Amino acid sequence: MPTPSLTSLPIRRLTLRDLTACADLSENRGWPREEHKWGFLLTAGKGYGIDDPDGGLVSACTVTEYGPHDRPSLAAIGMVLVAERHARQGVGRRLMRHVVAELGTTPLTLHATPYGRPLYEELGFKTTGQAEMVRGRFTPGGPDPRIATRAATAEDLAAILRLDEEVFGADRTHVITRLPAFTDHLRVAEEDGRLIGYAAAWPNMDTHVVGPLIARDTETAKALIASLAARTDRPLRTDIDVRHEELLAWVGEHGLASVSHNAVMTYGITELPGDWNRRFAPLTVAAG
Repeated sequence: MPTPSLTSLPIRRLTLRDLTACADLSENRGWPREEHKWGFLLTAGKGYGIDDPDGGLVSACTVTEYGPHDRPSLAAIGMVLVAERHARQGVGRRLMRHVVAELGTTPLTLHATPYGRPLYEELGFKTTGQAEMVRGRFTPGGPDPRIATRAATAEDLAAILRLDEEVFGADRTHVITRLPAFTDHLRVAEEDGRLIGYAAAWPNMDTHVVGPLIARDTETAKALIASLAARTDRPLRTDIDVRHEELLAWVGEHGLASVSHNAVMTYGITELPGDWNRRFAPLTVAAG
């Protein structure tokens, strides 16, 4: 039988049963398998994909929606991948057009690599910011942070959710409540009994990814990163909004080197909601 054309293959919703196929697709494109992250994104959000008649996936992506369940105020698109054997044949464009249409009037955001950015621009996304990925073994040194941090407890959840919605600009309860199970470390910063920041470190291959990182100011962000670094022997990785120049300089002084830059893009809005001054790093670039 002749192989069906790529334009005739149906786009369907992915589920956790597709986890191995998603990880295989990542590996096919030279990405880490990231099964832990794929599992999180497929349960906290939605996955879309195209099956390959010969097995596996032709293409896949994830969507994480925020705000009211029946009327999301923001959706993040991530993990947009096309198998190497089907690359440069319009598959990614077709999948993205489908997802944008599915989301209707919901404002969208994504982090784009230089390779993917032209496609997103063609679809109407605008660059509204930039994030810098840094990675390395954190080396302590210098004065101790003046901000008190401690492990988060169940009693902190309500305060974390209030702070997160205020800073992120949309309700992401369904994501934040999954952090205790998803992360290895979840810590809060407080002053006079009041929560002024929180951060998590979650396992990703041989690293711990720091994110989300929400903090009142740069000193608080530093204290949270240092406290997470003290609790792992893995290299750290995180994606910091480039407007936080002081924090980027500080992590550089402590062993984290720049790996890459991604464009933060939006569709349907001119800038992300919330308070960027207190939003230092996302949970993952795939979830906005």
